[in-house]
Amino acid sequence: MSSANDSPPEQLALIREMVAEAKAKAPKAKPRTWRGAALAEELPVARVLVNKGVLHLDRTFDYAVPAELSEAAQPGVRVRVRFGAGSHHVRGGRREGGSLIDGFIVERRAESDYNGALAALAQVVSPEVVLGPNMLALARAVADRYAGSLADVLQLALPPRNARAEAKPSPEPLPPPAAPEPGGWERYGAGPGFLRALATGAAPRAVWTALPGPGWADELARAMAATLASGRGALAVLPDGRTAGRVDAALTALLGEGRHALLTAESGPEKRYRQWLALHRGSVRAVIGTRAAMFAPVRDLGLVAIWDDGDSSHSEDRAPFPHVREVLELRAVSDGCAFLAGSTSCTVEAAQLVESGWARPLVAARETVRATAPRIRTVGDELLARDEAARAARLPSLAWETVREGLKSGPVLVQVPRRGYVPRLACERCRTPARCTVCAGPLEAPDERDLTCGWCGRGEPSWHCEECGSFRLRAQVVGARRTAEELGRAFPAVPVRTSGRDHVLDEVPDRPALVVSTPGAEPVAAGAGYAAALLLDGWAMLTRPDLRAGEDALRRWIAASSLVRADGQVVVVAEPTLRPVQALVRWDPVGHAVRELAERAQLGFPPVSRMAAVAGRGEALEAFLAGAGLPADAEILGPVPLPGRRGEPSPGERALVRVPPGSGAALAAALKSAQAARLARGVPAADAVRVRIDPADIG
Repeated sequence: MSSANDSPPEQLALIREMVAEAKAKAPKAKPRTWRGAALAEELPVARVLVNKGVLHLDRTFDYAVPAELSEAAQPGVRVRVRFGAGSHHVRGGRREGGSLIDGFIVERRAESDYNGALAALAQVVSPEVVLGPNMLALARAVADRYAGSLADVLQLALPPRNARAEAKPSPEPLPPPAAPEPGGWERYGAGPGFLRALATGAAPRAVWTALPGPGWADELARAMAATLASGRGALAVLPDGRTAGRVDAALTALLGEGRHALLTAESGPEKRYRQWLALHRGSVRAVIGTRAAMFAPVRDLGLVAIWDDGDSSHSEDRAPFPHVREVLELRAVSDGCAFLAGSTSCTVEAAQLVESGWARPLVAARETVRATAPRIRTVGDELLARDEAARAARLPSLAWETVREGLKSGPVLVQVPRRGYVPRLACERCRTPARCTVCAGPLEAPDERDLTCGWCGRGEPSWHCEECGSFRLRAQVVGARRTAEELGRAFPAVPVRTSGRDHVLDEVPDRPALVVSTPGAEPVAAGAGYAAALLLDGWAMLTRPDLRAGEDALRRWIAASSLVRADGQVVVVAEPTLRPVQALVRWDPVGHAVRELAERAQLGFPPVSRMAAVAGRGEALEAFLAGAGLPADAEILGPVPLPGRRGEPSPGERALVRVPPGSGAALAAALKSAQAARLARGVPAADAVRVRIDPADIG
């Protein structure tokens, strides 16, 4: 009979494998409650913010601290608590039951204001303090401004925990760098002075209208480096990962590795959380990132900066829908730090900051602007009517000539407002829009073969015009794919590249090519930039039924034109007499924004006034507004029906509530209180009302 020592190694390995498998399959132990456990001797009450993003629970709750958790249960750590147990679930003076939910300890107290039995902390998830006093105060200010809940703001501000990243130590902080040279800031009158103020610890506030060309990334990096030289931290928020990458490369080239963090969605959860912890622990003092970086926990914050504040990416699409610019303004005031809003264009909100005296302008002299901006030429309706080439192929002769000349020396950019093949169609003879015979939705050509309805998706193989009987169609708006196809036929020896939502190019080489792009997806041309640019179908952007249509069209045109060489040419197909077109020809985005601001002041539109959009079913919306306790100076515009989707009936109505300056906080508080009262009563889902403060689009 063999002994245990004679067992083959395979059997021992099999036993170990079975034990490991059994452990893996065993259910994980639930967090322990404190039944029978002793209370903490000091500060036995924890005030916890539970992760319930509903307005009627937008407050803290008191929990008992078991002695075994007392050391780890410090203010700012993540915890798990039992929530939802009624007062009848009390045993031995202790509340039990309820479901487990995440939360944060806000403070430890000696006693509770609540007279009943307290539930206990179930678990301290991590001893890492992630919610400091400054972050808590900022989140509360944002929640109050946008009529939202503190828990919802913290969902945006604090990234999900990653245990592996948390277990790794952050690197040792580097000493402050030397103050950088002004570099490109020499081109702006007050530029060198702005940099000196940052380097000496001052807190200037500026609205920066950047010159065309790629130099803005290096200039923003120098502003951050000057702030680091003063021993303070710096934060810059960019609209997307591509632009964030340009500033990241510029700051790395200026200061080297290890001095800043990059917070973008492309980083992945572990790397992103590791970078966030490095900022929170003070190992890194500067951060570049996209929208969520507006809450980055930078130590000793000295500068907050936003690039291209008119980009829609800066408006959060989750409740309570804060805007990066507004959050950074709050941080500039609360932390007493510098503020910089930069763009090649200028929004009305940025113009208001200058007009009110809250910020100073950072602009270049007109001679410098004229020397760096490309030549702008326009093609209006009169020229199109006389142009046989434009009537036959949509592109006027001036555009063809510009492309031909530009391709002799480099790439040419073509900006098209829509992606796809032929997004919108009309009768060639009478221009009547082509409609679906089933739901009257607009007909589209997503590819070069089939007609389909944009609402119901049905095919339309045998369309004819109901007005004149014609069977021929023309494009109202031609998409990027169709434009690329037309240009490819016209210039067969030249490569054609497209950049849009499905595939965005970062950069194209400095050699002849046609680059067809939708607005916002334009790649950078290596070398000196594009030789020329075409901005097609300008009317499609200018005729959008929105207050910001002209401002947004000008911003997109200037962004594309800024990628063109100073000796290049830009052709914009739009009516020359329109204000945004004239502002582009003169390269005067600030003047356009100032005039827009004056008109909005006369009409009482944002940003001069504060506004809230309230949407819901007709009766529910009317009852909500009637009982909201709005400020006495509030004015209700509407309600009007909401547009239906894909041929469906209207889902409800929307009203705009407008108040003059000074009453914005009262409006937000009234709407938040009314919404919380409705939710506490448990209104049906059909009667839900949606509230959004300062909506990006007001129609």
